[in-house]
Amino acid sequence: MGRAAAAGGGAGGARRWLRWLGLCFWAAGAAAARGTDNGEALPESIPSAPGTLPHFIEEPDDAYIIKSNPIALRCKARPAMQIFFKCNGEWVHQNEHVSEESLDESSGLKVREVFINVTRQQVEDFHGPEDYWCQCVAWSHLGTSKSRKASVRIAYLRKNFEQDPQGREVPIEGMIVLHCRPPEGVPAAEVEWLKNEEPIDSEQDENIDTRADHNLIIRQARLSDSGNYTCMAANIVAKRRSLSATVVVYVNGGWSSWTEWSACNVRCGRGWQKRSRTCTNPAPLNGGAFCEGMSVQKITCTSLCPVDGSWEVWSEWSVCSPECEHLRIRECTAPPPRNGGKFCEGLSQESENCTDGLCILGIENASDIALYSGLGAAVVAVAVLVIGVTLYRRSQSDYGVDVIDSSALTGGFQTFNFKTVRQGNSLLLNSSMQPDLTVSRTYSGPICLQDPLDKELMTESSLFNPLSDIKVKVQSSFMVSLGVSERAEYHGKNHSGTFPHGNNRSFSTMHPRNKTPYIQNMSSLPTRTELRTTGVFGHLGGRLVMPNTGVSLLIPHGAIPEENSWEIYMSINQGEPSLQSDGSEVLLSPEVTCGPPDMIVTTPFALTIPHCADVSSEHWNIHLKKRTQQGKWEEVMSVEDESTSCYCLLDPFACHVLLDSFGTYALTGEPITDCAVKQLKVAVFGCMSCNSLDYNLRVYCVDNTPWAFQEVVSDERHQGGQLLEEPKLLHFKGNTFSLQISILDIPPFLWRIKPFTACQEVPFSRVWCSNRQPLHCAFSLERYTPTTTQLSCKICIRQLKGHEQILQVQTSILESERETITFFAQEDSTFPAQTGPKAFKIPYSIRQRICATFDTPNAKGKDWQMLAQKNSINRNLSYFATQSSPSAVILNLWEARHQHDGDLDSLACALEEIGRTHTKLSNITESQLDEADFNYSRQNGL
Repeated sequence: MGRAAAAGGGAGGARRWLRWLGLCFWAAGAAAARGTDNGEALPESIPSAPGTLPHFIEEPDDAYIIKSNPIALRCKARPAMQIFFKCNGEWVHQNEHVSEESLDESSGLKVREVFINVTRQQVEDFHGPEDYWCQCVAWSHLGTSKSRKASVRIAYLRKNFEQDPQGREVPIEGMIVLHCRPPEGVPAAEVEWLKNEEPIDSEQDENIDTRADHNLIIRQARLSDSGNYTCMAANIVAKRRSLSATVVVYVNGGWSSWTEWSACNVRCGRGWQKRSRTCTNPAPLNGGAFCEGMSVQKITCTSLCPVDGSWEVWSEWSVCSPECEHLRIRECTAPPPRNGGKFCEGLSQESENCTDGLCILGIENASDIALYSGLGAAVVAVAVLVIGVTLYRRSQSDYGVDVIDSSALTGGFQTFNFKTVRQGNSLLLNSSMQPDLTVSRTYSGPICLQDPLDKELMTESSLFNPLSDIKVKVQSSFMVSLGVSERAEYHGKNHSGTFPHGNNRSFSTMHPRNKTPYIQNMSSLPTRTELRTTGVFGHLGGRLVMPNTGVSLLIPHGAIPEENSWEIYMSINQGEPSLQSDGSEVLLSPEVTCGPPDMIVTTPFALTIPHCADVSSEHWNIHLKKRTQQGKWEEVMSVEDESTSCYCLLDPFACHVLLDSFGTYALTGEPITDCAVKQLKVAVFGCMSCNSLDYNLRVYCVDNTPWAFQEVVSDERHQGGQLLEEPKLLHFKGNTFSLQISILDIPPFLWRIKPFTACQEVPFSRVWCSNRQPLHCAFSLERYTPTTTQLSCKICIRQLKGHEQILQVQTSILESERETITFFAQEDSTFPAQTGPKAFKIPYSIRQRICATFDTPNAKGKDWQMLAQKNSINRNLSYFATQSSPSAVILNLWEARHQHDGDLDSLACALEEIGRTHTKLSNITESQLDEADFNYSRQNGL
C-alpha cells in the first residue's frame, strides 16, 4: 500500500512523479555545479517556493536488534512532499522506503510518514567510529528539514557475572553487604535481589538498601535475614542468575542470672550446696558461640545434726487423791530434742487406782448419781408423751397412711441420719391441714424434689429423702420451695471419680413434650458461676488448663520478657452465647476468654479450643472469630486461609490457634452442603424419683465438646443422677431432618412406662443450634413391686434419614450394687497451671538445639520447612517464615497438639527421617531434663 501511495494513482500520481523527477534532475545539476560527490545525490534545499519548512511530528528512536529480528525506523513530517532516510551518511535506496500520505484536517497540510527496516547484517557490516545511525530528511516547497540521529545497536547479555555474591556469617545487628556485578550487556542489565526465591522490596523494609551500585546492604542484621540470596540480572534479551549466597545471622550465647543457692545436700554434717545458670540470655543460635565459663558453682556447707529427745526417769507417785488415784510424771529432757530431732514417744503422765479397787466415794458423788437417775426418768417420760401425740395425729389424718418409712427412701440413695430439732410433723399430706412452718429439721444425704404437676398423690414411699441442714416447707399442693431466708446448703456425697471438681452450677430445665411428667423444679439450686482458672507466668512460660473442658493455653518460653511476670486468666462463657448466629452459621465451640488483654507477648502463644464439627473442607467453612471491646464479633480468619497474622491448625476434636493478642475467641461453622455433620455426644442418666416405685431416665444430646458434657455432669450431680452407659457419638447431618429418641425392650412384667412418653421427637433446629443449653428428654418408669432392683432396656437415638445410636441400659437401681462409670479423666485437673520446664514435653536444652539446627538454611532443604512437613503441617508456611525462630513456633504448636500424650517418639522419628538426630527423646528421664542433649552427626552436615 505504501509503494502504491509513493507511486501515486491515476493522473495525480503521474504528475507528482514527473515533478519529483524534475527535482531530481535539478538537484543533480546543482550538485555537479558545486562539485559534490555521488554521496549527496539529493539536494539539501530546493528553490524558494510558497509554504513552510517540514516539521517532524515523529522522529526515529534509538533501537536494539534482538537476535536476528530486524527493527523498523519511522518518521512523520508535515508538510512534506518527500521523506528519505540517510544512514551512516548515505542515502537509503528509495525502494527500501515504505511511505504513506495523508491530509491534516485542521491545517489542510500534507502529512507524510515513512519507515525502513534495518537488519542485523547491516549493523554488523558497518565499521565506523560511531554506532550505526539513521536520520530522516524531509522536503517541502520551502526547503528541507533533518530529524535527530537514531542509533541502532545489537542487544546482548553475557552469561557469566563479573562478580557473584559471597555467603556471609554475621552477628545479630551487624551489617551485611553482598556485592553483585552483573554480566556485560547492551542495554545494560537491571539487577534484582531474591531471598529464598522471593523478590526483595527495599521500599517496604527500611533496613535494606539495594540502590548502591547493584549491591545489597542490610544495615542491622536480624535473625529473619538469614537465608539464601541470589542476584538476578535482566535486559531485553535475557535473564541471568548468579550463584546463591547463604547468609547466616548468628547469636552468641549469654549467661542468665545465677539461681539461689540450693539447700545443703546432707541433713547432718558436712556437705555442699550449689547454684546454676544457663546459657539462655540469649541462647546461642545459628552456630553462635556458647557461653564461656562454668554453669554450676558449688560451695561447702555444714548442717547441725538433729538430736532425738529421751525420757527422764519417772517421778515418785503422788499422794492418793479424793478420787482414789495417784499419778507420776516424766519429762523429755534426757536429752531434749534439738535441731529438728524427734520428741519422745509415749505418755508423760501415768495414773492408777491407789486402793486396789476398794475406793468408796463420798456423799457428794452419791447425790450426783441420784440427780442423773432422775433426769433419765424425765427423758423417758417425754419420749412416751411424744409417741402418744404422734399416734393421735396419725389417727386424725384423712389419709390412712402418714408414716415416715425410712426404708422406702434408701433405694438408690445413701443412708442418712435423722435428728429432730423440734417436735411436730411438718410433712402432712392432707392439703386441708396447714403445716407448721416453724419446725426446723436437720438432715444429711441427697434430696429428691417431687414434680408439682404430677397428678398422682404421694404415698408413704414418696416422702423426701433428707437433705443436710435444710428447712423444708410443704405446701398443700406438694410444692417444695426453699426460701431465700431458709436456703438449702447441699452437702450430698460426691461419687469418687465420677463428677468434675470445682463447678457448682445449677440445672437449666428444658421442658419436654406436653405429655412428659415429672418436670423438676430447679429454682432452688445455686446459680451458675463463672468457669475460670488463673496462673502467674514469667519468662519461663507454662501451660494453663481448664480441667475437663478441653480448653488450654500454652505460654512459650521467652514470650514474657525477663524480670516480668503476669497473672494470666482463662474463662468460658457459661451463659447465653454473645455470638449470635447469622443465617446458617453455627457456633461450634465454647466462647473462650484469655487475658489480660493489654499483655504483649514476643512469641505467639497457643490456644486450644475444642469443637464439635466433623472436620471436612468439602462440607464446612470454619472461621475463627474474636469479640471486640464494643461486644461485637469480627472474623479473624477462615481456617483454610493463608495469613501471617495468626495460624489455625484444625484437628478432629480441637483447633490449635497461634495468636499474639489476648481476648475472647470462638469457632463458627458455615455448612457448605447438607452432608455437613455435627458430632453429638449422647448419654443416659438414671435417678430414683420421690416415689420409691418410680425411676427416671434422662437422655442428653449435646455438642461433642468436653465443656458441654461437663455442664450435663454438673446438672446431674445436683439431681443425684447416675450415668448408666458409656456416652456415644452421634453424627447429626445438616439435612433438616429431626431427631427421634425412643425407649425399647422394657421387661413387660417388671416395669411399665408412663403413657405417651415411649417415643419423643426433637426438631432439627433445636438440635442443630443446641449450644445454648443442654438438650434432653425424660422417660418415667414404674416398678410393679419394690423387689425389682434391676433395669434392662435400650435407648434408641436416631436422625431421620441419618445416623443411629443404641444405648444399652443394664443397671441396678440400688446404689450399693451399681457400677460407677467415670465421666472424665482426671490427669489435667490436679495442676490447672504449670510453669517452667515441667509444663513442656520437650526439654528446653534439646529444644534450643533443634531450633539452632533447623532455623539455619540448608542447601539440601533440611530446614524448618521440612520439620513442619514431618509434623503434618503442610499449609500456610508463610506464617512461620515471618517468625524470628520458625522452628520454635512449630515446636510450640507440637506442644499444644500433644499436651496429653506427649508422644516424643513421633517427634524423634520425624527428626531421624530428616537425618538430623539419632537420639530417642522418649528415653530422657526427669533427672536428665537439665543436661539433655542431641548427638549431632557430621555426615548429615551438622
